[in-house]
Amino acid sequence: MRSLLLIALGGAIAQLVDGSLGMGFGVTSTTLLMSLAAMAPASASAVVHVAELGTTAASGLSHWKFGNVDWKVALRLGIPGAMGAFSGATILSNISLHAAKPVTSCLLLAIGAYLVFRFSRGRQAAAGHEAPASHRSLLALGLFGGFVDATGGGGWGPVTSSTLMSIGRTAPRRIVGTVNTAEFLVTLAASAGFALSLWSELTTHLIAVLGLLAGGVVAAPFAAWLVSKINPSALGGFVGTTLVLLNLPQLLSLIPALDAWNLAIYLLVGLIGLVMSILGVKRSRHTQTEALKLSERIPAEPALSAPALNNSTF
Repeated sequence: MRSLLLIALGGAIAQLVDGSLGMGFGVTSTTLLMSLAAMAPASASAVVHVAELGTTAASGLSHWKFGNVDWKVALRLGIPGAMGAFSGATILSNISLHAAKPVTSCLLLAIGAYLVFRFSRGRQAAAGHEAPASHRSLLALGLFGGFVDATGGGGWGPVTSSTLMSIGRTAPRRIVGTVNTAEFLVTLAASAGFALSLWSELTTHLIAVLGLLAGGVVAAPFAAWLVSKINPSALGGFVGTTLVLLNLPQLLSLIPALDAWNLAIYLLVGLIGLVMSILGVKRSRHTQTEALKLSERIPAEPALSAPALNNSTF
């Protein structure tokens, strides 16, 4: 019962993160399952992806309803993403637990560090003219994002959404909606890969799947409210720093020479995360202030009256 409550709590926390940032359900819930419920990396990733079958389907339908999905891009991104996810799930299911833990922790730590860096910039991509990434870029991005998502227990959102915002000129809401819709294919393929190799593990942890899903569903409405109250740069920096700190012990254990410095390293990492989060909040507020000043400085174009049009010379 205690484990079930911890897993449900993990699902709720992961949904709060994902609902507030548009990314992070997989990496957050996988990290929490490995840390709080002492699950093996492959088992944790399998549980997360099966639970995500419900959450990604609901997310994709919602974005489609509000017109946030580019179906061509979703398929071009989702199909190679599914291939990468199936490969990643198969590899993770068949390597030893001793080898899997450092690999998974490395990926999660890297994603956490990336989140800290990304949100420390405090910039939000502005909507521009529709110019999606090329087919080759989507193919490569889908394969890589799907592989990272399966082997790291998450990472599809941080990898694909941020990359598309940097290489394309598509409205952010359509990027988020398209990526979330494509994620269903990625999750489906990853779940199939885990099911083929870890069917007994999935049946053993079926209650964990239901607990994770239940926690996510309960937290979803609060996450929608939270996104309008908390600065995304602050939350993103917090999530990234937490992922780094939770996965750092596994990597430090491989370097015995650093045992005496472990506490200092944790404090340094926490301090860096805090400073970069504060910097991101300040930058985001500065950007919003400058945008507001610019909008106030640009006067509205006066409409020409009918007499003026009649008297004008062409």
